[in-house]
Amino acid sequence: MVSKPHIVVIGGGSTGTGIVRDLAMRGVEVTLLEQGNLTHGTTGRMHGLLHSGGRYAVADQASAKECMLENRVLQDIATHCVEMTGGLFVKRPEDSEEYFQKKLQGCHECDIPAEVLTAEEARAVEPHLAGDIDKAISVPDGAIDPFRLVVANAADAKEHDARIETHSTVTDLLIEDDAVVGVEVKHDSGTGERVHGMTGVTERIYADHVINATGAWAGHIGEMAGVDIAVRPSKGVMTVMNTRQVDTVINRCRPKGDADIVVPHETTAILGTTDVEVDDPEDYPEKQWEVDLMIDTLSELVPMLTDARTIRSFWGVRPLYEPPEVGSDDPTDITRDFFLLDHQERDNLHGLTSIVGGKLTTYRMMAEQITDHICERFGIEEPCRTADEPLPGSNDIRVIDDYMDEFGLRSPIGRRSADRLGSRVDEVLDTDEPNPTICECEGVTRAEVQDAISQSGSDLNAVRIRTRATMGNCQGGICSHRLANELHTTYDESVVIDAWNEILQERWKGQRHALWGQQLSQAMLNYALHATTQNRDHDPAADSSVDFTTFDSGEMQSDSGTTAVSVATDGGTQDGDRV
Repeated sequence: MVSKPHIVVIGGGSTGTGIVRDLAMRGVEVTLLEQGNLTHGTTGRMHGLLHSGGRYAVADQASAKECMLENRVLQDIATHCVEMTGGLFVKRPEDSEEYFQKKLQGCHECDIPAEVLTAEEARAVEPHLAGDIDKAISVPDGAIDPFRLVVANAADAKEHDARIETHSTVTDLLIEDDAVVGVEVKHDSGTGERVHGMTGVTERIYADHVINATGAWAGHIGEMAGVDIAVRPSKGVMTVMNTRQVDTVINRCRPKGDADIVVPHETTAILGTTDVEVDDPEDYPEKQWEVDLMIDTLSELVPMLTDARTIRSFWGVRPLYEPPEVGSDDPTDITRDFFLLDHQERDNLHGLTSIVGGKLTTYRMMAEQITDHICERFGIEEPCRTADEPLPGSNDIRVIDDYMDEFGLRSPIGRRSADRLGSRVDEVLDTDEPNPTICECEGVTRAEVQDAISQSGSDLNAVRIRTRATMGNCQGGICSHRLANELHTTYDESVVIDAWNEILQERWKGQRHALWGQQLSQAMLNYALHATTQNRDHDPAADSSVDFTTFDSGEMQSDSGTTAVSVATDGGTQDGDRV
C-alpha cells in the first residue's frame, strides 16, 4: 500500500476540478493537467442550467434523481455560483397532453417538487410567456456559473496543496508492464507561460494512478493506452441574447429535441440547444441555421425573442458514453448518467481509471465516486467532505449584506461584485486604491480584475472566466483595452499585446453567426473603434515601419496662414497595435 499516493487527473472542467478537490481534501497528493484554461472544454460551453432533474424525469429517471440530490447540495456549498430562478415546463396547445402528464408523474416519482400552474399563474411567474400557452409545471431549476464553480474547486484544491497546471497538454501516457505509471505533458507557449512558467517544456510526471476526466476527449486519452472508450460526442449549439428576457428557466414540455430551453444567466438569456452527433470534439463549428432555429422555435414560448438582439453563439460537446451493448443510432437516446471505467478490471490495464458521461449538476457526485474508488484501492479511509464544506466564496453568504453596507455597495455594480465574490468580497474590495469600473456591461471593477490577474497571470481569458469581464453586450468592444491596460505595470508590452489580441479573438469567434440587425451595428461599432483608435485594421500610415522621427514640430504654411504643428516622436507600434 502507498501511504500517500500521487494521483494525476487529466481534465480541468467541473469533474476534473471536483476530483482534485476531493482527493486533496482527503490528504492525497494530486496534480491536475488541463490543455487550455480551466473550463476549456464542455464545462465552459454549457447553457448554465442547474438541473432539477425535470428534463430527464420521463426518459432517464436515474439521472433525474441524481440531479435533484446534487441540486440541493450545490445550493448549500456553492451559494455564490447559483441563482435559484425556478423553472417552468410550458405546454402549448399543439403539445401532447399525454406527455405533460407523464412529465408530472415522472417528477413525482423522482422526488422532484412539481406543481401544475394554469396559463395565468405561469404568466404571473414569467410575464413574457406567450399569451396562448395552455399551462405549465413548475420545478426547482436554477442557473449556475460554471466558470466560478470550477475556479472555486481549483482554488480549494490548491489550498489543500494540489498542483494545478493549465495550458498543459498530455501528449502520451507512460506505460510499463501493463500499467500506466504517469504522463508526458507539454506545457504550451502563449499565455500559459505566465501561469506556470514552463513554456515549451515537455515534462514526465510519474504517478501511482491516472484519472481520465477529459469528457468528450476521453477516447483520445484511451487511445494513448490502447483501450477503447466509447464516447459519443454530441454537439449542442447555444445562443446568447443581449438582455435577460426571462427570469425563470423556460422548458418546452415535449420529448427531448432541438431548441427547447431558455436559461436566464447573469445579465443575459441563453437559448439552447441542438443535438447533433460529431466525430471529433474539436471539429464542430456552429452553423447559421442552428442560430435561426433557436430564435424561431423558442419565440413560440417567449415572443419577444423575435425582436431581441443576439450577441453571440457558442457550442459545446456532450461527452455521452454509450456502453458497447447499447448500439443506439440516436444520441438523444443515450443516457445522461455517468460511468466509472476501471481499466484494470475491464482491460487488464493497471493504473488508469476513466469517468465519462454525466452533467455539470452531478459533477460533485461523480468526483466523490471516483475518489472513493481510488481511496479504497490505496487503503485510504478518509471520508468525503465535499458535500458539507462550502467552496471558497460560499463560506457564509449571509455576510454579503454586511459588506454591502460597509463598502457602500448598494449600486448595481456593487451588488454584482458581491454576488460574484460571495464571502471573498471583503478580501477583494477592501482597498484604498481607486476602484473604477473596467467593464460596464458586467459591472466588473479594477479590484476584481486585479484579484483575477493575481490568480491567473496575464491570461485575460482566464481573467474573463473569473470576472465575466468582456462577456456583456459589447463583447469586449468597449472594455478589452482597459482589461489589457491592467497588465501593464507587471508585464512587458509584447505580453500585454498578445493577451489583448487573444481575448479579442476569443470574443470574435462567438459573434460570427450573429451578425445581423442591431448586433451587426454593434460589431461594426466595435470595429470602427478598434480600427480608428487602436489601428486594428493595420493602416500602413500607422505601421511601426514609418519613421516618425523624420517629422519635426514647427510651423507649416497653409492657405489660411501659419499653423503650429506638433508631431509625437515617441510612437511606433508593434504589429500595428498599441496599448
